[in-house]
Amino acid sequence: MQLYFSPLACSLATRIALYEAGADAAFHRVDLKAHPKRVADGTDFLGLNPKGQVPVLRLDDGELLTENPVILQYVADRFPEAGLAPAEAPERRRLQSWLSFIGSELHVGAFTTLLSKASPEAAKAFALATAAERLAYLDAHLKDREFLQDRFSVADAYLVAVLNWTRAIRLDLSAWPAVAAYHARLLQRPSVARAVGEEFALYSAAA
Repeated sequence: MQLYFSPLACSLATRIALYEAGADAAFHRVDLKAHPKRVADGTDFLGLNPKGQVPVLRLDDGELLTENPVILQYVADRFPEAGLAPAEAPERRRLQSWLSFIGSELHVGAFTTLLSKASPEAAKAFALATAAERLAYLDAHLKDREFLQDRFSVADAYLVAVLNWTRAIRLDLSAWPAVAAYHARLLQRPSVARAVGEEFALYSAAA
């Protein structure tokens, strides 16, 4: 497998999942700020994914997967021994609900606007209010819970990647203590610490 990623983007979730699974994978950095967007080896990234977004996962047979929920569930199903996704309903449906919530309500619904330099201040204010509501929901769910479900899953990998962006926008998680504790706890998990450390170094070197 080959993962096309950008440092500290949402593709970080797939790197975490791959490390959790002990998977053998190659990693290809994508410059999303270049025009046109390119892979580190000079490949035109839009030729791989016309949407111009990471992650992209190239499977061993050459198939290209896009979109976080699809890629994360593929990794979980490819390596079932890692226990990264429930195999049976209704827990699998709950996992899918969490992946959808993180992707639509937090990632796109709030942080895409908050992280964009092109966003008007009014749009950022609205997105910040949206983020606060969603984080309050998470805070209530995570109270007295270690993970989103009964054990670490690909949804947790996605959520920790998104919560890392609160640092970039200087959003203090202390207003949501259960979320703050969850984030701090997951950053100590070996797979997460390794993935974040590697990608932070890459991000810092390019800054």
